[in-house]
Amino acid sequence: MLMPNSLAILGQSFSGEAKGRAIGIWAATGAAAGAIGPVLGGWLIDAGSWRLAFLINVPLSAAAIILASRYVDRNVDDAAGSLDWLGGALVTAALALATWALTEGSGRAWSPSAFVVLGTGLIFLLLFLSAERRLGDRAMTPLSLFGSPSFVGLTLLTLLLYGALGGLFVLVPYVLIQAGGYAATQAGAALLPLPLVIAVASPAAGALAAKVGPRWLLITGPVIVAAGFLLAVRIGSDTSYWLGVFPAMVVIALGMAGAVAPLTTAVLMSVDSHHTGAASGLNSAAARTGGLVATALIGPVIASSGPALLSAFGVAAAMGAVICSVAAASAFTLIAPPGKPNHR
Repeated sequence: MLMPNSLAILGQSFSGEAKGRAIGIWAATGAAAGAIGPVLGGWLIDAGSWRLAFLINVPLSAAAIILASRYVDRNVDDAAGSLDWLGGALVTAALALATWALTEGSGRAWSPSAFVVLGTGLIFLLLFLSAERRLGDRAMTPLSLFGSPSFVGLTLLTLLLYGALGGLFVLVPYVLIQAGGYAATQAGAALLPLPLVIAVASPAAGALAAKVGPRWLLITGPVIVAAGFLLAVRIGSDTSYWLGVFPAMVVIALGMAGAVAPLTTAVLMSVDSHHTGAASGLNSAAARTGGLVATALIGPVIASSGPALLSAFGVAAAMGAVICSVAAASAFTLIAPPGKPNHR
């Protein structure tokens, strides 16, 4: 609820280069908060219990409620239709079943029950698409959005790039703890270069994307992220942080800094103002789905130990580089150059 609505508010409140800069600040703020999360989570595990990581969200949520009640515009669109409850229920069931099946199949074995659950999830997905087609522009995901090749390319880019990044966020701390002997706090702090660099560079990248167009930033960004994944292959039990982990995190961070804000800017620019909420919501869902699927598929790496763990991690990092390269290719192929129409 929070991610797409916050972006929709920005999309309606700013225009042009100011919109790009606002979205860059939005992305930078999220990255800065993300820098604190892994370190704080690791400290809570070392000092007390992993259960405290859930309780810490209570005061943060209270603060968010106070800010929203004071500063978010209370005006509503009386002409807007009712919420698409059917579509929401169908796609939730589809993602839940598919994620369970992928987790079960990759972590243990592809049993007949896993295939049945996966097939059921795909059936729910088809039902969701059918329901959205009938509702037209009143759907939570209007299928007319996919009439734009640029929007298709942006969605595919988001799914792939954030899928690769989601797997990295899980595997790197796990490998550092299991193979490198890091404490949980140290493993969380190892990821700090990534959100800090994104926080510093995102506002400028967002403004640049709004000024010159996001296309080339969205092509070069994933390529740089892919190079960072290849550097991550070098991470091992006897590799120092500054020579192994740090260079990979910095390169990945530079690539993501060039892609995060321009990606969000491009999504909002690829649709009309009436569809900014739906477009940002779908893009956010694609990012979360990519991370979900990646996390579900890395079960074999988590199940490994000793030298086999490092070998499996190296394969996963190399696959992440390939996925990021495909993301760059989708941006190059589908996102329209400046001055060309977005729709068929």
